[in-house]
Amino acid sequence: MQIRTPVTEITVAAPRERILLALLLLREGQLVPVQQVVTALWDTHPPPTARAQVHSCVSRLRQLLRRAGLPEDLVITEPTGYRIKVGPEDLDAALFATRVERGRAAAADGDLAGARDELRAALALWRGRPLADVDSDVVRAAAAHLDEQWTAAMAFCLDLELQLDLAEEILAEVADLVERFPHHEQFRGQLMTALARTGRRADALAVFRRGRALLAEELGIEPGAELVELHRRILTGDVSLLLPQLPQPPRIGLRRPARCLPRDIADFAGRADTVQRLVDALSNGPQTVLAIDGMAGTGKTTLAVRAAHAASDRYPDGQLYLDLRGHSDRAPLDPGEALGALLRQLEVPAERVPAALDDRAVLWRTELADRQVLVLLDNALDTTQVLPLLPGTANTGVIITSRRRLGGLDGAQPVSLDVLPLDDAVELLRRTVGDRALADPERTEEVAELCGRLPLAVRLAAARLQHRPTWTVADLAARLRTADRRLPELAVDGRTVAAAFTLSYQQLPVPLQGLFRVLGLHPPGDFEPAAAAALAELPVAEAEALLEDLVDVHLVEAPAAGRYRLHDLLRDYAAQLAAAEAHAAVERLLDHYLYSVVSATSYMELSDARSLLRLDTPPPTAKEFSVVAEARQWLDRELPNVLGVARLSAEHGMHRHTCLMTRAVSPFLYGFGYGETQLDLYERAIAAAVALPDPELEAESRNYLAAVYFRMGRLADALATLQIVVRIAERERLPRLVGTALTNRAMLHSKLGQYPEAIAAAEAAAAVPVEYPGYEVSPSLEFKLHSTMGLVHTQAGNYTQALAANRRGLAVARRIGGIRPVGIMLGELGLVHLHLGHLAVATALLRRALLLKQDAFNQYGAAETLSKLGTAHRLAGRIGDAITCQRTAREQMERVADVSGQCLAANDLALSLRAAGSHAAAERLHREALTKAAGIGDRYEQARALAGLGRMDEAVALFTSLGARDLAALTR
Repeated sequence: MQIRTPVTEITVAAPRERILLALLLLREGQLVPVQQVVTALWDTHPPPTARAQVHSCVSRLRQLLRRAGLPEDLVITEPTGYRIKVGPEDLDAALFATRVERGRAAAADGDLAGARDELRAALALWRGRPLADVDSDVVRAAAAHLDEQWTAAMAFCLDLELQLDLAEEILAEVADLVERFPHHEQFRGQLMTALARTGRRADALAVFRRGRALLAEELGIEPGAELVELHRRILTGDVSLLLPQLPQPPRIGLRRPARCLPRDIADFAGRADTVQRLVDALSNGPQTVLAIDGMAGTGKTTLAVRAAHAASDRYPDGQLYLDLRGHSDRAPLDPGEALGALLRQLEVPAERVPAALDDRAVLWRTELADRQVLVLLDNALDTTQVLPLLPGTANTGVIITSRRRLGGLDGAQPVSLDVLPLDDAVELLRRTVGDRALADPERTEEVAELCGRLPLAVRLAAARLQHRPTWTVADLAARLRTADRRLPELAVDGRTVAAAFTLSYQQLPVPLQGLFRVLGLHPPGDFEPAAAAALAELPVAEAEALLEDLVDVHLVEAPAAGRYRLHDLLRDYAAQLAAAEAHAAVERLLDHYLYSVVSATSYMELSDARSLLRLDTPPPTAKEFSVVAEARQWLDRELPNVLGVARLSAEHGMHRHTCLMTRAVSPFLYGFGYGETQLDLYERAIAAAVALPDPELEAESRNYLAAVYFRMGRLADALATLQIVVRIAERERLPRLVGTALTNRAMLHSKLGQYPEAIAAAEAAAAVPVEYPGYEVSPSLEFKLHSTMGLVHTQAGNYTQALAANRRGLAVARRIGGIRPVGIMLGELGLVHLHLGHLAVATALLRRALLLKQDAFNQYGAAETLSKLGTAHRLAGRIGDAITCQRTAREQMERVADVSGQCLAANDLALSLRAAGSHAAAERLHREALTKAAGIGDRYEQARALAGLGRMDEAVALFTSLGARDLAALTR
């Protein structure tokens, strides 16, 4: 391989640089992906450092170009690969193609001498086989079309020279060509003609005999009809052979164009942009190969046929179609069978079709060499099946459809089909169904969604309606809503979505079949490889590799790196296949998520949840988190799956998992404002605990349900629920739950302004060890007791007792360890110092508490502390800082959905706004707080709101009735 410039000529000696440069030049300025370069350099065994070595190879090639006097930026680095900037005048292959086209044009105009000059100039650019010194199967395969272009150009040139009466001049050259290409019948015929015209008829007949014997011995076929006819004319002494032939139109014009495309359906809908992109590529680009891939039922064939019909004018010499049966109830066509079928479509006589695959491929490419033909290869199995079928010339377009991504087709433009956009799916229904779809647009959209917007499913649903004139669209939607009925409903005249899926499933190796089945048991939505590994009982790395294989065959989608999902209908289908193994697989999945959630929420717990829930060794797929931020990210990302498997456990009757999963995820849901979600989960958990039966799990679930009611402002419901918890726990002799429920009752009474009752409940909780000899209060419960007692005394205005309780709580928090309990107690101590007027101490404590609560993702606690930090700023005269803090706190309380906290933040912000002179805004906030506080029974914040509205007598009366001693707290 050589680089020639006006000033120098450099041989590319290094093998890898030769391969890289050849690959870039063969693509003529198009992008070459890095993976394709790796494959070209190392075939199927690249080293671990392959990508780094490719980068080094590119650097060396740029240095070589610089030595040749060319700019280094001739080779451009793209995010996914490389390309080279070359124009038509820079590349000998492009110059060759240009001169050949000029020669053909001159011949068509009758200028045979000019045509011959162009052809000879084009052929003179050749110096042997292209890229013969490049040792790469990938490059040689990509360069095969150059050999075929040379052969076609040479044959055309010799035809011209025979017409120009130059038989004597070309005799030696054409004799050499027959030696080099003994199976090429056109060269053999040209040699026979040249010999006959120079008076060597016997030699011409001998050339035919040798050719016939060679074909019979090596290929088992007879010569083609044209060569046999030429032999007959020489044998009979046809005088016309001795005369130069008048210019003839190109041979291709004498052929009858093949029109083999299936019909284009009239009610095609959607994908207008994709169709246009395909047509543009087929109409404008040389040697276009389009590879359309997608899951079963996405309409690949329909789209390909539509695009082929639209681009057919660009290919006047024929449009071919072949079903390769890659996913069919019949065996896939092998490449040899496929080539035989394609050659028949070109009307090549059967006796001319050789038996060997390679010979058929040569004949196929030869037949296409001077034709403008579009080839649609439908339903391909894989790259191996397709590669021998690709033409070698630039004037042929190819469309391939497959359920598999055909990554091994160098130079092919991939077009991956997803399901239809909703508007397109609805339009398809409307075009098929008509007035019934127009009459109920809402249900029509629902049917499209229930079909997963999969074109095949939408068409079958529409056909169901067409064959049921008494049905409305709403009737069909009702039948499709139940998952176990959806696939059976999508069937018409033996054509079903399930059958289409089965053809894909049956092609899978056994390990992929096993993984695909159990993936149907995962709740809807995307998931990570570890969840798939749990379902299939595989190592995570192996599961991820199998998932990627399923992505390649469009049975699994990959919406983002490391995330996977199934189409809704595929999930229904897979779940049906997995019925026999469902229980064990679901149990593994539940364990995976349960142990992962426990690890992720550990920073929100005050005690070891794993011990509390009596969990043993985690499964190998379970996540372990040591960094709080990573745990939070995982919970945010996986929450839909966690909630889904919690419901899944209830559906499968796995009652203990239902209770444990609900309890495990509760700290996250409680802390981030998922109140309504928790209500649904705890109703399921309570029902599961009763079904077991397990009174301890029932009491635990009801205790957390009370916490949800508390967060939602349903304080009376919370109190009633805790009374049930106490009753169950006392009956079953469960001291931990007795103490927990009593402590929570103390908190509730405090919020309701019932301070004596709150203190009594807290004292009763502290006395539990006396009632249950041998029971030792856990540090977490001891912490809650002190912090609750501190809160009660703070609101009652007993600041000395509040300081003592909070200091005891801080000591326990430090004994427990972790930033969450310490942050809580520092915030409570800061609040007491705020009421005492110790602004510097309060501000320092509140700032420290805020940082700890933020680091622990304690959303409610951070909002409460931020609001009180704003109060400290206001009391110190920093009104602007106060308003900034409290506006942020109020927004955060809204997100957490804690009604009592919303009242607190509204009252605090209102006081700061009033200090800034914004009286109207302050009044609106106080009224909001009053309405909400009255609605939930939070009398402390109700009294503060009344004071802010100037209704001081009412505020003082209410505050005094609570037993609160510090009236100044009303406006603090």
